[in-house]
Amino acid sequence: MGETRPVYAGLSHIEVVLFYGLAVVSTGIFCWGVARLVLKYRAGRREPLGRLVRRASSMVDVVFSHRWIRRRDPIAGLGHLLLFYGFTALFIGTTILGIQTDIARPIFHADFWSGRFYLGYKLALDIAGVLLLAGLTLMAFNRAVRRPRRLGYARPDRRAGEYDRSLYRVGDWVFLSTLFSLGVTGFLLEGFFLASTPQHFAAWSPVGWVLMKWFRAMGLTGSSAALAHHVTWWVHAVLALTFVASIPFTKAVHMIASPANVAVRDPAAGKRLSTIAADAAPEDVGYRNLDDLSWRHLLSLDACTKCGKCTEACPAAAAGLPLSPRDLILDLREAAETTLGAHAALGIRPDGWPEGLDVLGDPIRTASVWSCTQCMACVEICPVGIEHVPIINQFRRQLVERGEMDPMLQRTFETISSTGNSFGEPKRRRPKWTEGLQFAVKDARKEAAELLWFVGDYASFDPRNQRNSRALAEVLRRAGADFAMLYEAERTAGCDVRRAGEEGLYSSLAEANIEAISGCEFERIFSTDPHTFHTLKNEYPGFGGSWTVLHHSELLLELIEAGRLELRPLGYRVTYHDPCMLGRYNEVYDAPRRVLEAIGVELVEMPRNRDNSLCCGAGGGRIWMKEQRPEGSRRASEQRIDEATSLGRLDYFVVACPKDVTMYSDAIKTSGHDGEIELRELSELVLESIGAPTDSATALAGTKVAPD
Repeated sequence: MGETRPVYAGLSHIEVVLFYGLAVVSTGIFCWGVARLVLKYRAGRREPLGRLVRRASSMVDVVFSHRWIRRRDPIAGLGHLLLFYGFTALFIGTTILGIQTDIARPIFHADFWSGRFYLGYKLALDIAGVLLLAGLTLMAFNRAVRRPRRLGYARPDRRAGEYDRSLYRVGDWVFLSTLFSLGVTGFLLEGFFLASTPQHFAAWSPVGWVLMKWFRAMGLTGSSAALAHHVTWWVHAVLALTFVASIPFTKAVHMIASPANVAVRDPAAGKRLSTIAADAAPEDVGYRNLDDLSWRHLLSLDACTKCGKCTEACPAAAAGLPLSPRDLILDLREAAETTLGAHAALGIRPDGWPEGLDVLGDPIRTASVWSCTQCMACVEICPVGIEHVPIINQFRRQLVERGEMDPMLQRTFETISSTGNSFGEPKRRRPKWTEGLQFAVKDARKEAAELLWFVGDYASFDPRNQRNSRALAEVLRRAGADFAMLYEAERTAGCDVRRAGEEGLYSSLAEANIEAISGCEFERIFSTDPHTFHTLKNEYPGFGGSWTVLHHSELLLELIEAGRLELRPLGYRVTYHDPCMLGRYNEVYDAPRRVLEAIGVELVEMPRNRDNSLCCGAGGGRIWMKEQRPEGSRRASEQRIDEATSLGRLDYFVVACPKDVTMYSDAIKTSGHDGEIELRELSELVLESIGAPTDSATALAGTKVAPD
């Protein structure tokens, strides 16, 4: 027979026709399912895409490198890597065989499936099959033996008995089992064929060759092996065709949707929120109905692999608040499938599932929407690029439009609107913190300066943070920096106003600040507040204000490296907390650490650091809301202090964000670690390093939290 073999060995003509008939049915079901997916996505709001080549290139990099999947769980990452490449190689091999059988031979009378190509083909597919089974074994081990909590489907946003995720658990195992069965039956097919029909090149299928030896040792040869091959062929074929047909309707849909979502995702998702049209009707603000979601967000619902990494990283979930980013996405997915997808087309509606497209309130509960800190931990760790934060923000916008929000938050919005700050202080008191300085800070409205300091609310009005503002001002003076402020012309920058869903108020704040800043003469602008830093740098350009923006840690490092500060080593042992807006939002990780290194302190990293830093819990307007947590739970800020004190003796917990100063000063006390560790802001340590007196003796008591 030569170095090849018949494709349909042992099958009658009728069986071959039956196989092709089943293949047509399987392909038809698959195509219908994909069409329903496309129709579902088309029901969403239109959004332009653009940059298709760059998007495709990025998708190929992410998908084939597996760098997103391997993060923080190397075992699961390795398992998926082996599974992916094994499955991909087997799919390519099946496609090559299909081209040979159905195109090359009958149409062009060509036969390339022989000789050296065939031998290399068989060896490659054997290796691919081994990779597939090894990957599946690792994935099964991860679920059945390691059993990470994130794969358990427990929901922090529902009580026991209010939800049922059993179908998801079954679906996960059916998916793994089906692929495992396909791999095993594929090897059995080769072994049975070689046992029934000896071939001199059998060793080119090493797994099949080993199985052949085993079968022959068991006495399975000739016609008995041929019968086993015949039965296994049909089992393998039906499994494969059933799997293909099921892809659009099962967990396997992520094989299509996940790469597509990686390609169409917004690289600035959450970091630069969308604007609202000035003439938008109230019902068109944000998300309320499923068809309010953009087509990209509808696609992302099917991309979810249910890995739970987002919920594991979520500070709200960790604190016992009723939010699970994964389950919010899955709830939306179920609703979309029931009302817009294949289930809707087939008339399938689970008992008790609400009718219509309105999902805000049920199944998307308002308590879940308001629990989010907008810290971006979920978006940052998602292996398939789902945009949880923008989706939640859109729901918030609709709730704000309805007036359905925490009374404290509503009062804060009103306070900011009337006074320009979240503390409700008269604008003339904004520069009052400078009264403790021995020099006058320039007024940027009257004098040109190299640097414009956008101070922010907490750094201006909060007593504990005023110390840090004075410390930084003194450091800048010692370095000979030419800086100025806006004084009464400064208003809240609005980052958290926007992330709390009040887009209208944010727009007015941005416009007022841009007008004030544009009237000043300066080269660069900086802030101690990462929230202010972020919105000035990344969001104000969309409103007409574009400048070079620095965080004060970057400015301090610049001054140190320029030799403008004489430093002495402090010798402290400290840990540093990465603020979400500085780290995950803007990837400023090294500047604060290099400053700490320059002032001679020993930095001990917490287990969760840099892009895995745990949010303090203040972001997204949460600092302006009443906190209601289950009894016995610990706030994210308290958990962070627990994490820091577990490192052994530390002199200081170092922060570089005014809201962190407020949150962690309180958490040190409420977590039971008062006296074990003290909080210091980066500027205070730099001031101490240059040998200048500080305000550190000022009592922490009396720190004011807005709104009062």
